[in-house]
Amino acid sequence: MLLTSAARSVSVAQGFSRRAASTIASKYSKAVFGAALAKSPATLNKVAAELSTISNTIKTQPETATFISNPTLSQPEREKGIQSLLSKVEGTGAKKDQTSEITKNLLALLSENGRLGETEGVIEGFNELYAEHKGELTVTVTSAAALPKDVLTRLETTLKASQAAQKAKVVKITNKVNPTVLGGLIVDFGDKTIDLSAQSRVTKLNNVLTQSV
Repeated sequence: MLLTSAARSVSVAQGFSRRAASTIASKYSKAVFGAALAKSPATLNKVAAELSTISNTIKTQPETATFISNPTLSQPEREKGIQSLLSKVEGTGAKKDQTSEITKNLLALLSENGRLGETEGVIEGFNELYAEHKGELTVTVTSAAALPKDVLTRLETTLKASQAAQKAKVVKITNKVNPTVLGGLIVDFGDKTIDLSAQSRVTKLNNVLTQSV
């Protein structure tokens, strides 16, 4: 299977940096997106819905979040936890819908490779590819505090005039709050990041001073 062959090439070595971990998640994201797209548009939509449910479950149910982030679980414990998670994706009663093999294989591979902790990153990467496939551009604006609506509106107008946005059918802007962002903004869209925070300027200044000494 495409997903299996692509994801098995990911290294399982421990001690990766944050950037390396993000790269690993991206490989899984591309593998699962490619596998779903190769099947059919209906399969792609189904996998997207399943991964969205998994993401919401991790964010809203502490026991699931604990399971996903616990690297010390034995294989039987991981298998039991995955089955429990899949049962929540499938629902119950008349609404019960069998989970796709692609989603099952993704979770199995993450578990087998000791990478369940990457699940949310994998889903985020998949969602970016899925949105791009549908002609959507999601812009995330990170600030220390929630931005006023009028500021977001002005940002949206400016961003929609950009070259990247003009290629998209739909532009979605979300405001993420991160208190560690010291002044200014960090804007993420596609594979690009524009760091306009005060912290970024301080870091650049420190680098210049260090190199000058």
